[in-house]
Amino acid sequence: MKKNKANPALVMVLSALSAGLLISCVKPADEKQATDNDSQKVVEENSATADATDANASSTAAVIPVEISAETEKTYLTHVADDLIIPAYADAAKQSTLLHELATKHCQQAPVSGIELQVLRDQWLVLARAWASAEMINFGPASESMSNLYINYYPDERGLVHNGVADLIAANPNLTKEQLADESAIVQGVPGLEEALYANESLNAAQCAYVLSASSALSARLTAIENNWQNNATELLAIHRTADSDQGLNQWFNSLLSMIETTKASAIDQPLGLTGTAKGHVPAATAGQSRAIINAKLATLNKALTDPVLSAILNSKEESVVGNNLSTALAQTTTLLAQMPEDITQADKADQQQLLEQMAEITRVIKRQLIPTLGIRVGFNSTDGD
Repeated sequence: MKKNKANPALVMVLSALSAGLLISCVKPADEKQATDNDSQKVVEENSATADATDANASSTAAVIPVEISAETEKTYLTHVADDLIIPAYADAAKQSTLLHELATKHCQQAPVSGIELQVLRDQWLVLARAWASAEMINFGPASESMSNLYINYYPDERGLVHNGVADLIAANPNLTKEQLADESAIVQGVPGLEEALYANESLNAAQCAYVLSASSALSARLTAIENNWQNNATELLAIHRTADSDQGLNQWFNSLLSMIETTKASAIDQPLGLTGTAKGHVPAATAGQSRAIINAKLATLNKALTDPVLSAILNSKEESVVGNNLSTALAQTTTLLAQMPEDITQADKADQQQLLEQMAEITRVIKRQLIPTLGIRVGFNSTDGD
């Protein structure tokens, strides 16, 4: 069978285009086709009550920025690097290493099934949630090198991962980490491991070889990103600069905004076909664990946006209510998600629509309250229609 090889540079570009991971690729709401009007009307009706009771949340006219000194900004960004960014990458690397160790233990003799397979699946889910948290950082070494595509090729709108992994295993029954490095992003990382572990009720020797190679390669990639941040956090987050920089606070909060926008669009709206024709699939579709992935992202946003150090900055402006509005919106969304099935495609349509609107409300509060209060601006890549 023909081996799935390609020029690495070309593969990365094609992968980026196909995956649609860049937020600039998400269609704004005003570009929706006329045929989507009925679906959009449902969303608007669901949000009418929330908009009426929180009219000020959608306006930036009266927002007066809080004063942030260069020293305060430096202290906060150092905290972000040390307590949020680096630990997120470290946890993802740790969980990938643990998966590799478990695969090494259980794959000594194939086939692997039953409890042993479930152990590998459980650890994969821990890994997938850890990476879902790390995706709040859409700048720095992971995205600049396009390593993020090799870690998580998503959204896979054409279903390339499923066939790609199966073909690779069939063509390379004794696949090594080094051989895998020559393959495209489609067959690597978290989605590739999901396919190998969940698409089969037992792992044969060739599938075990893939899991061993993919988990090892992923661990090495994640560890390299973690080390890069450990050694270069000051430059990567512009900790040594003031608020005039396009990095620093601007880059960090726009990265969080990007996380909620892409989750709303590519993990909920598009795959569920809520405001248009269904496209792609929810995260962890093969594993049936879309709720866990989205919940991990919400938990990460909650940790970052209700962080005590950030809250102290916001509360220095006595009349500021943005912190409370953020925590309320996040809590309501998390509560709603907890009531949905593990596979959100099985949820009632009304609950899916409400989840979409709750995500939109978080976006509105970030865009129209938090960012103006901090005296920064929405980045040009923000394409959400709210």
